[in-house]
Formats: sequence, C-alpha cells, structure tokens
Amino acid sequence: MSTSTEQLTEQLAATTLLRFATAGSVDDGKSTLVGRLLHDSKSVLVDQLEAVEHASRSRGQEAPDLALLTDGLRAEREQGITIDVAYRYFATPRRRFILADTPGHVQYTRNMVTGASTAELAVVLVDARNGVVEQTRRHAAVAALLRVPHVVLAVNKMDLVEYREPVFAAIAEEFTTYASELGVPEITAIPISALAGDNVVEPSANMDWYGGPTVLEHLETVPVSHDLTACHARFPVQYVIRPQTAEHPDYRGYAGQIAAGAFRVGEEITVLPSGKTSTIAGIDALGESVDIAWAPQSVTIRLADDIDISRGDLLAPSGDAPATTQDIEATVCHVADRALAVGQRVLLKHTTRTVKAIVKEIPSRLTLDDLSQHPNPGQLVTNDIGRVVVRTAEPLALDAYADSRRTGSFLLIDPADGTTLAAGMAGESFATAKAVAVVEDEEGWDF
Repeated sequence: MSTSTEQLTEQLAATTLLRFATAGSVDDGKSTLVGRLLHDSKSVLVDQLEAVEHASRSRGQEAPDLALLTDGLRAEREQGITIDVAYRYFATPRRRFILADTPGHVQYTRNMVTGASTAELAVVLVDARNGVVEQTRRHAAVAALLRVPHVVLAVNKMDLVEYREPVFAAIAEEFTTYASELGVPEITAIPISALAGDNVVEPSANMDWYGGPTVLEHLETVPVSHDLTACHARFPVQYVIRPQTAEHPDYRGYAGQIAAGAFRVGEEITVLPSGKTSTIAGIDALGESVDIAWAPQSVTIRLADDIDISRGDLLAPSGDAPATTQDIEATVCHVADRALAVGQRVLLKHTTRTVKAIVKEIPSRLTLDDLSQHPNPGQLVTNDIGRVVVRTAEPLALDAYADSRRTGSFLLIDPADGTTLAAGMAGESFATAKAVAVVEDEEGWDF
C-alpha cells in the first residue's frame, strides 16, 4: 500500500462518522430511545432540556418526556407520534453521528426510506410486550432493500415484561430468522428500556443475564468500512470551470463530489456515456493541488486532454468503468401521493444527470408481510415497493445498487411539476432474492 493511501486510511480511522436510522412500529419508543441516547450521552444543551421539561409539565407529566427532543412538529407533539424524519447530530469521544429518527406509521413508510437511504446502520425497535409485528417486518424489509449493512434489534420496554430473558430471546430469534432470509448481513439484538435507560448508554443492573454491548457502545464500535480498494471510483461532473482570465487562460476543470472510491493524478479515466478516455493531470481540493482525493470530497479534476464534458457526465477509472444502458430494471419505493403507471413519462435523475424516460413495465409489487410478489399490478401507489422497467432517452452509467448505493440509485420525477415520484435501486432487490422475470414488450416506444 502506498504512503498516500496509508495516510488516507489513518486519517479516516482517526475520526469516523456513522449515519444511522431508527425505525419500528407505532409507540415502540423510537423517539424516547433517541432522546435517552442524546440525554445520557450529554448531547443535549441546557436550554433544550429546559424546553422539554416545560413542555412535559404543561402536558401534566412529572418527568421530562425525552421523545420531545426529536418530535419537533406541532402535530407530532399533539398526537404523540413521529411524522417527519428528524435528523440529529451528536458526537462522543469515539465517533461522530448523524441520526435519522423515522416514523412508525404504515402511511409514513416512505419517510423511513428517506431516512435509511444513506444509513450505515438501522435500529429497529420492538415492544417487548407485542413482539415482531407487521411493521417490524416491513422496516426490516426496507432496510434489506436499501442494503443497510448493520441492523440492531432493540427490544424495548423490557421493564414492562419484568426484564425476562425468555421474552427477549424469543423475539430476537424470530426477527433474526426473518431478517437473515432477506439477506441482512449483520444483526445485533439488544434488550433495552428507553424510558428507564437500561442498556441505552449505561449497562442495566436489571438484566445481568445479558452480556452484550449497550446501544451506544455498539454504535461507537460497529465497523464503518473505508476500504478504498473495494469501492468503484465514480465522479459525477456537476460543473465545468473555465475562468478564462489572464491568470488562468487555459484552465478547464470539472467540479463535483466524488460519489465513491478514490482518484489519483496520472490515472487513466473514461468519460461516460461518451466512452472517451484521458488521464488525470491534476486534482484541486480547497484551493490546493493534491495527488489523491476520495469520497465524499468535493474537488475539481483536470484532464490531460481537451474533451467535450458537461454536467451529468461520469468519470470512472478506465479499468473499472460501468456499462451504459437505456434499459433499466430496478426496485422502486413509491413516495408520491399520485400513482406511477405503465406508459407514464417521467424524468430520471441519476447523480447529476437528468434524462427523459418512460415506464415500460411494472412486473411486480412486493408484499412485505410475506415477501410475495403480486404480478403486473399496472401501477404503484404511495408506499408501494415494486419492480419497474424504465427506458431512458439517453444512455446512463448505472452501477448495481448492491455494488454502490450512490451510483446505483436514482429518482423518478414528474416532468409536469418536479414532484419526486419514486426512489429507485438498480439491479436485484434483496440480496438473497431471485430476479423477477420480465417479459419483453414489443410495443412501439418513443425512445
């Protein structure tokens, strides 16, 4: 390994960031867990805590309701539920965190998709009194679809079942079996009481039969992969910089954020979808020239050759460039209030590129309860997850979502008003699922 790569790896290991999301059924205690996590890790400001205490007293509660630390919308406070995704940023001496507290109601499943789409870990809560319910399976399936690499099963409200180990063991076994069938690579079960603080930040004296980590300890120690050699390097061009000044008369740089992997000066790259090749002549980051840059840095890349490159083009190493295609088969989560139908004209946004497209087919809709496929539904409505076949007007360089969550994902947009219709994941759906057979459509399409 080169010296520059060694320094890069050491720098990444010194301060890591973990993005994680919480999910679970209604009233399983997600917001209370998040509030307890923030409170007990000393991540709550004094004025925030005072505001929560005041709001709790006004509702007739003696103890502060820690759920109010995340439930910020008026409707959420009035109904005692989470509606929108609430993001919180906090840190401990060992790691920095970005937390997404997602809703539990079925009608807000699309919000869970939003929160978990960038998460490296998902905490799925279960009420120890109710066990694994339909929404628990739904959230486990969404986490599997989004390829979240780590899932924590937090069996909450153990204080209400007298901290009994058999209750926890039965729930953990049922959930682990289900999630493993979906292809979730790592599942960790932790018995907790978010209200009392058991096993959230501090170990519980009430569950001496449990010898595993607390929730915070697991969050601090779960491995976050920064293996640069395992990443497919991808650089979507966002902007072309041509100052044409006396100081920089011939400067031409391609600015954007590295989506995955690393780029080095002297490396041969391919420009997609044109297929033209060149060599990286220089990389500018924060006003300085560097020899190497990596995701998710925002940089400007200069090439040795003068090539026609514009916003939406993708730079990739010539030996590891993705294939371009106009026919995309993917799993989509429908997030709009209006339906997505066969034959519908849409815009497809992939990284920095937006192209016209037509929905050719909707081969199946997924039933998350038993993972069965409902064939040829004709359309997808709010919160539906299904397989689609889309034909684009121009070639796109997509990776499989299983290989790259950044360059294997896309959005389907209504061209009339810009509404996001669906979030898509190219390639196979579940890690262990077989591909849905798609029948070729011989009808005449415009593209």
